Amino acid sequence: MATQRILVICGTGVATSTVVVSKIRAFCESKGLDAKITQGKVADTLRGNLDADFIVATTQVPDSVGIPVIAGLPFLTGMGLDKVYAEIEQQFA
Repeated sequence: MATQRILVICGTGVATSTVVVSKIRAFCESKGLDAKITQGKVADTLRGNLDADFIVATTQVPDSVGIPVIAGLPFLTGMGLDKVYAEIEQQFA
């Protein structure tokens, strides 16, 4: 199974994405999934040339990004988290 590059996006690329990165990292480690996780702000997606296989975002991401986007709001609300973890795991299949 190849390493997946995950970009975690929030509004400013600081607080919220830091929380989400730690939760995704713990999940991937528990499942034996090889992930390279970085974080950024939504403005980073406008530049194009994203170095990621998919995005987990707690905010709206433009449709033009060209790679899969997984809604990351459940990491903050706790509701629907199992579905998000399943979507992340599917990206490794």
